[in-house]
Amino acid sequence: MDCRAVSEVKGCIYIEQSRQQNTLEQDIKQGLMEIPRSLPPKYFYDERGSLLFDKICETDEYYPTRVESELLDQYALDLIKQAHPAHILEFGSGTSRKTHHLIQACEKQGVQCKYLPFDVCEEMLHQVRDEFMQQYQWLDVVPLVGDYTAGLENLHRPEGACMYVFLGSSIGNFSQQEARKFIHEVCQCMYPGDTLLLGVDRVKNKQVLHQAYNDADGVTSEFNLNLLKVLNYQLNADFDLQKFKHKAIYNALQQRIEMYLVSQQAQSVSLNAIGETLEFSTGDQILTEVSHKYHYQQAESLLTDAGLHILRHIEPDNAWFSLVLAKK
Repeated sequence: MDCRAVSEVKGCIYIEQSRQQNTLEQDIKQGLMEIPRSLPPKYFYDERGSLLFDKICETDEYYPTRVESELLDQYALDLIKQAHPAHILEFGSGTSRKTHHLIQACEKQGVQCKYLPFDVCEEMLHQVRDEFMQQYQWLDVVPLVGDYTAGLENLHRPEGACMYVFLGSSIGNFSQQEARKFIHEVCQCMYPGDTLLLGVDRVKNKQVLHQAYNDADGVTSEFNLNLLKVLNYQLNADFDLQKFKHKAIYNALQQRIEMYLVSQQAQSVSLNAIGETLEFSTGDQILTEVSHKYHYQQAESLLTDAGLHILRHIEPDNAWFSLVLAKK
């Protein structure tokens, strides 16, 4: 496969989509203007949304980041020993807060790797590059700007052993079919000897899950409502955030959290940039995100079904989260 970068500007490499993705206008017409209403979660992550998600990770209730960080703190050295990467390429890197564990493990073992954070938010990528290169003066950071869900055929694939990283519970934001397709696409990018480190949130007590997405400080609510600010900016819309409320529930049958914005009254919203108007009744919902949870074997099958070989499957004593390292 021809894995290539399309252009490089201001120290970032811009990855061209290898398949057509919906524009915001198309997603609005196909999702927001149809019943039931929905929008893909990628629109959460403007600069403010990325920072709000980082705040979510600091709440007492949101266990995935805390548990995964503890696993990385304990096992990063072992993972780097097994992968021995020349490059660490991270999908959906965001603020890269947990990646420090891997970079520090490389530093301790004298592994001179390059870090390639891959994200849609260019502003955040610039911040990450500056932070990491200041903290690790030996580290070369090359940000990749693009939508990793839009195909990986144009992905800049560096020479040398590459450790692909997909942390958090981001794989849960895909449908089951989409998750398998994405892991298969990553596998197609990998050369023999490359590795993939995948973070997977696990099925657990319903109350724990509910609290994780309904934190007492309301940070998740603010994050969800920020989507309406994004639409106001992008579409010259007039969503009134005071007229919507955040709701997150666990759908046990589907093994997933479902996150909604719920209209608190009958209202009209103008999307001036595309000449459309939305009519809401009291209680009308917009599905903004799903987060699938996995059992132990389901987590492994995501990787083995793509033809990868499991090297390590790490979980805490309470089995709340998995880190799975697999090899091409």
